[in-house]
Amino acid sequence: MKESIYEPELAVVEDIKDLTAAEKLFRIRLKNGRPLGHKPGQFVEVSVFGVGEAPISVSSSPTDLNGAFELGVRRVGNVTTALHNLKPGAIVGIRGPFGTYFPYEELKGRDVLIVAGGIGLIPVRSLINYILAHRSHYGRLIVLFGAKTPSEQLFTDELARWRKSNEMEYLETVDKGDANWKGNVGVITTLFPKIEIDPSRTTAIIVGPPIMYRFVIKECKEKGIRDEDIIVSLERRMRCGVGKCGHCQINKVYVCQEGPVFRYSKILEEHLKEAI
Repeated sequence: MKESIYEPELAVVEDIKDLTAAEKLFRIRLKNGRPLGHKPGQFVEVSVFGVGEAPISVSSSPTDLNGAFELGVRRVGNVTTALHNLKPGAIVGIRGPFGTYFPYEELKGRDVLIVAGGIGLIPVRSLINYILAHRSHYGRLIVLFGAKTPSEQLFTDELARWRKSNEMEYLETVDKGDANWKGNVGVITTLFPKIEIDPSRTTAIIVGPPIMYRFVIKECKEKGIRDEDIIVSLERRMRCGVGKCGHCQINKVYVCQEGPVFRYSKILEEHLKEAI
C-alpha cells in the first residue's frame, strides 16, 4: 500500500470480460509494476477520474495473475457505469488494499464451508482459488452457490470446472430455473440438507445479500457450527474505505476499518446483528 491512504496509484485496465448482463470482470495492474499485495476478502477504492470512486472487492487470489488483480463490478451507479464504459488500456486510480480478510492462515487444517449468494461469489472467489492453490494445507472445501437465475451465474467457466473437480465439493442452486436448467431450484438454504459436516472442524464463510445471512447462519448453527466459526462479510455497506465518511458506521463500529470480514461472535458482541 502507498504511504498515503488518500492518494490513488495509477493503474492500467489490462482486460475486461463480461460475466453477466450486469457484471464485468476487470484485470488491472498498477503502473509502477508492484503487486497489489492484497489478502483474500480485502477491497480497494477504484477511481474513475472525473467521475468518482467506489469500494470494490478484489476477486482474484494473491497467488494468481503475476502481480495483476481482478475486480468483479456490477453496474449500479455513476462510478460503476463509468467503469463498464472503459476499454482495455484505460487508466484508473487505486487506493488500498483495505480491510480485514478471510483468515486463510487460521483455516489451515480445517474444513471450509463457503456459502455465496449472487455477487457474493466475487470476493469469496479469492479465498476459493487461494485454497485450491494450497490444497494440501486444508481439509474439505465445500462451496454452495446460489443465483437468482441461470443467466445470473458468475464465472461460468470456473463453475464448470468446480462441478467436475475432485478437490472440492460444489453444489449450486437458482431461485428460478429456465428450460435448460437441470439443477436444483430453490433458495440457497435448500442445499444444506445435501451436505454432512463435522462441526468441530468446520469454519463457514458466508457472503451474499443481507437477506441471506440470517437464514444461512441459522442453517450453520443447526449443523452445529459455533458462532466463532461463522464468518461473514459486510462489504456492501462501505464507501470511503478509511473511516471518514461514516457511511458504513454501525453503532460505534466502522465496517471499512474493523471489517468488512467479521466473525459472527464479534457481530453479536458488538451489537451489530441488525447489519445482517
